[in-house]
Formats: sequence, C-alpha cells, structure tokens
Amino acid sequence: MEKTRILVCDDEAGVRDSIRLILGREYTLTFVTNGEEAVAYVKKHSPDLLIMDIKMPKMSGLEALAVIKRARPRLKVLMITGYESSDAAVQAINLGADDYLVKPFDRDKLRAQIRTLLSGRI
Repeated sequence: MEKTRILVCDDEAGVRDSIRLILGREYTLTFVTNGEEAVAYVKKHSPDLLIMDIKMPKMSGLEALAVIKRARPRLKVLMITGYESSDAAVQAINLGADDYLVKPFDRDKLRAQIRTLLSGRI
C-alpha cells in the first residue's frame, strides 16, 4: 500500500528536520523551502496534504496558499507559524487552509491534526 504523500514547505531547516523525524516513517515526505517552490510542486504533483509555514522569503505561505487553492481546491492544508497572531491564522483559514499549528509544535498534536485532516473530519 502506498504511503500518504505530504509536501512540507518551510524555510527553516530545523523545522523540516523535526517534521522528518516525527512523520518520516509514517508518510512519504517531500520538502521545499519557499512558497514559489510549493506552488510549482503542487502544479506538477498531487500530494495528499500540504504543511506550510506562513512567513517565508520570496513568496509567503499565505500568498502561496491563495495560488495553490485555486489550482487544487481540495488539497488539505495545515499552516504552521512561529507567531501566535490570530490575524494570520484567520487569514489562512479564509484563504482555504484547513487548520493551523503554532511552532514549536507538540509531536502528538501534529500527528493528531494530520490524521484528522486526512480522515476528512475537517
């Protein structure tokens, strides 16, 4: 059986490494470092879930989310941010994100949110 494919978009190597350690055995992970790369990847491939940072250089996660949701409206998206700004979270949800998580995140909470998103309960 093929593993669920998750695209992870974050400009911080430490965050990418943490996600790899937390999810790497359970899912097939692909990593990109900015919004432009995420948009390009989603246009060519079909991940089951996108985990994306909100604040990144070149193209922010919010800008990328708007483009990605136009191209793949059904793609499940979990936004992550280092800032507990409710404004950014509300904006992400309004742009089509399914949920968000504040860094540093708890490994069990991350796993639970992913299971919930992939099960279609959100």
